[in-house]
Amino acid sequence: MLVSLILGAIAGFANIFGGMVAVRRNWPRHYLRYFISLGAGFMMAVALLDMLPESLKFSPRWTPVLVLAGYCITHLIEHTITPHFHVGEETHAEEFLHRHTGYSVLLGLSVHAIFDGVAIASGFVVSTWLGWLIFIAIFLHKIPVGFTVASVTLASGRSRTAAVLSASVLAATTIAGVLAISLIPSWVRVGLPVSAGVTMYVAATDLLPEVNREPGIRMALVFLLGVGVFLLIRLLAPV
Repeated sequence: MLVSLILGAIAGFANIFGGMVAVRRNWPRHYLRYFISLGAGFMMAVALLDMLPESLKFSPRWTPVLVLAGYCITHLIEHTITPHFHVGEETHAEEFLHRHTGYSVLLGLSVHAIFDGVAIASGFVVSTWLGWLIFIAIFLHKIPVGFTVASVTLASGRSRTAAVLSASVLAATTIAGVLAISLIPSWVRVGLPVSAGVTMYVAATDLLPEVNREPGIRMALVFLLGVGVFLLIRLLAPV
């Protein structure tokens, strides 16, 4: 539980760091695309090669249903509650968003952050190895997500302080997700497959389109590097 909480806090701090990037106009934001691409590859590999097989051990019958539920829940949130959702380099600097949009995006991303925490804690309930892999995958996309919520907050007419606070809310909800599974470990039977579906959605639907927007093959290679890093860790680390 302690390790899960510490890593959940670190992942949450990555949200705050991404928010701080958004409020500093002189920061080289194009580096975020590398995090997006690397994170997409690593997340997809973790979800398909570790989270899904481990979930199937709980219930071969119900695991696919729960994975699909996680995927569909995320899709529903991002296209109803947060229809203005983006992940990536857009700062919305030339847009003026209604204040309600900022709150809706924060709400939707907070739900997503809860599942980030659930995924980390669920991984550690199953094994230390899986917990660390999930943490790395989630950490890699936390900075772009923090950047996103802060940039939308700024575009909705709120202050830089409010933008960083919005990213801090994501950090807090991540820790809340960790606590939920840590305090009631039996929930891992639902938490792990649902968070696997969420992870697949984020990698395939949120992150990969941003990778594909970049001309050339550089970002595609970084995506494959993310997959390769995962495979290398699995090859070298004792299981």
